[in-house]
Amino acid sequence: MSKDSKIYIAGHHGLVGSAIWNNLKKRGFNNLVGCSHHELDLTDQQAVKAFFDKEKPDAVVLAAAFVGGIMANSLYRADFIMQNMKMQCNVIEQAYLHGVKKLLFLGSTCIYPKNAPQPMKEEALLTSPLEYTNEEYAIAKIAGLKMCESYNLQYGTNYIAVMPTNLYGPNDNFHLENSHVLPAMMRKIYLAKLIHDRNWEAIRKDMDKRPVNPTDKLRVIIGEGNVDGKNAEERILKCLAFYGIENNKVTLWGDGSPLRELLWSEDMADASVHVLLNVDFKDIIGIEKYSSVFYGAKTDGAVDRNNSEGRGGAIPSLGEIRNCHINVGTGKELTIKELAQLVVKSVGFEGKVCWDETKPNGTPRKLIDVSKLHSFGWTHKVEIEDGVERLYQWYRGTID
Repeated sequence: MSKDSKIYIAGHHGLVGSAIWNNLKKRGFNNLVGCSHHELDLTDQQAVKAFFDKEKPDAVVLAAAFVGGIMANSLYRADFIMQNMKMQCNVIEQAYLHGVKKLLFLGSTCIYPKNAPQPMKEEALLTSPLEYTNEEYAIAKIAGLKMCESYNLQYGTNYIAVMPTNLYGPNDNFHLENSHVLPAMMRKIYLAKLIHDRNWEAIRKDMDKRPVNPTDKLRVIIGEGNVDGKNAEERILKCLAFYGIENNKVTLWGDGSPLRELLWSEDMADASVHVLLNVDFKDIIGIEKYSSVFYGAKTDGAVDRNNSEGRGGAIPSLGEIRNCHINVGTGKELTIKELAQLVVKSVGFEGKVCWDETKPNGTPRKLIDVSKLHSFGWTHKVEIEDGVERLYQWYRGTID
């Protein structure tokens, strides 16, 4: 791929997409295209088609997704499967119809079964039931990686799916309603410290930066309307207490025992760009010599779905091909409780961290095998201890 190639990054304002954008820029790729959600609704099929008609990208990075933690997954199950399926179907379909030469699909390691053998290899996919609390999101991501795999086999495209472990880093989501485990506990611990310090100036700045849009249960407690820094102290405190944030005390979900692997988002971006530039479908399935028959995708926008040429599925010698995605992570893990202690240290919190064991833990362990990724020449650089401190400094910088 040349430095002049036009690369469309779907979700370029998000945690992963923004990091990939910056990584490509640092490598000298300046012909990048991105649209905010307000400019382009990826769930709108006609809007996505019009975008591809206009831009005609050479490559696509599909990093856009509807995401959240355990609470959000429980509250918005229909949204998690429908929104993600719509985005994936629209972008992958239009990429094919417009002759995109390379597509990178970003998934998640939540695709693996709840009780998959650890560390989880790519081959563990679809071998047993999923974790119930994130089943809809996982099914959507499984569908996305299977779309990539199937388009490659039927049409000879070069679409690669990478499955990152739990991510954290700059541009992370710190909203109390739908953030992932690390940013959620970091903001909660920070606010609990501010309440204890009676630092209402900082609390109001934080709430103005990321106001709370109350759920139905929270509205019963505080009434209608968003909660931001302009609210009365009493209403803000009631809102924060609903999310387990009190004076020098934080209550987190579960018992803290689940093990998690976490990857710095800029490391993930570097791995993604490495795969985009250096790894092809043929490398993943182990076919050294790829004929033009297999790489038969059209590049002029003229697609004939009935044309049997270029369809890998028409080559019996290939046999069954599956699990073509690539795990992306560190291969290291720590408990949620240990992670909380790292956050406590970074924030300088001297209060109490409690655990609500009536709430779900989520998957008990999620460690992935990254040997396939290592075989393609990439390993992580940022360790979790350094990463937590970096994330806290970034978070504070968005408020101060």
